[in-house]
Amino acid sequence: MPTTIQIDKATREKLKRLGHKGESYDHIINRLVTYFEELNVERLIEKRYKKLQEEKEQYISLDEL
Repeated sequence: MPTTIQIDKATREKLKRLGHKGESYDHIINRLVTYFEELNVERLIEKRYKKLQEEKEQYISLDEL
């Protein structure tokens, strides 16, 4: 169901520049949201991997058992 949101004219112009020919604002916004959701997941994975690497010495490998 369509709704109206208020944005500044400058924001609208930025959205236009990010869009492709014939693409709706809704589609542009959804692309941006998806991009940042994926970016946040990648950062979370990197952060957890780094923590595992830092804690690696606290554990005994299965080969050593």
